[in-house]
Amino acid sequence: MINLEDVRAAAKRVDGRIRRTPVAAAGPDRWFKLEYLQHAGSFKTRGMFNQILAGAERGDLPAAGVVAASGGNAGLAAAYAARELGVPAEVFVPVTAPAVKVAKLGKLGARVVQTGNEYAEAYTAALTRTQSMFCHAYDDADMVAGNGTIGLELLEQLPDVDTVLVAVGGGGLIAGVIAALRDRVNVVAVEPVTSCALHTALEKGEPVDVPVSGVAADSLGARRVGRIAFELAVDAKITSVLVTDDAIVEARRRLWDDYRIVVEHGTAAAQAALLSEAYVPQPGEKVAVLLCGANTNPSDLA
Repeated sequence: MINLEDVRAAAKRVDGRIRRTPVAAAGPDRWFKLEYLQHAGSFKTRGMFNQILAGAERGDLPAAGVVAASGGNAGLAAAYAARELGVPAEVFVPVTAPAVKVAKLGKLGARVVQTGNEYAEAYTAALTRTQSMFCHAYDDADMVAGNGTIGLELLEQLPDVDTVLVAVGGGGLIAGVIAALRDRVNVVAVEPVTSCALHTALEKGEPVDVPVSGVAADSLGARRVGRIAFELAVDAKITSVLVTDDAIVEARRRLWDDYRIVVEHGTAAAQAALLSEAYVPQPGEKVAVLLCGANTNPSDLA
């Protein structure tokens, strides 16, 4: 099981390669962790750098480079990290991936293959590229440890924070946050009702396939939660809540209207938990909302 020491090792490994993203006050006892300002536009760059660098240390990085499957953000992170490290990258994305993400992949120098209608199909296709190092989008120990560096930063910036709200897809982000903050901070998982792999797994007692749809499916649409995230969530007894698509759309609009923050729908899910009262803090509870990605077309916010 990934732990705090793994996260600290990852922090040393990626030091100087990732941005230390700021926190911003969002009201009394409320803050945003502005991780959407990370290189390539999402938290996944932390985990992807750690995954590739750790693979290179073990001698697992071949000349063919890396291959990843992604609804968008993990692919962007893989492409960015690979470019910065000077290795080739190939990224498989579903045909439903947002055009803004696909275009950015090409700009970062990755070879892009669009196949299937959802992440699971792109994932299966990517596994056929056995000559390359496969970089899992979320269920990989090094990926999780790298993502957990967000938690270390947050605790340094807000030492007295009580709760952090985290949007969940496959679970790579919340797994890292749990590893970094468990026993010190209350971690709340937030998922759309239309794509709730972790919530369902916690109800069923094991990861199972779930239907995937909705406005946040491009980033939170994992058909099955990762084993690492599931085991950490069970062991840490985290809180899990669900939000509707309407609540996500409204939260994304409010982030723009009230704070001039532009994020993707999956990211807005975390804020939707507060606005829709899917999660209601206690009086005086200090809450941070992790805004984890901004790879979106902002034209509908005008």
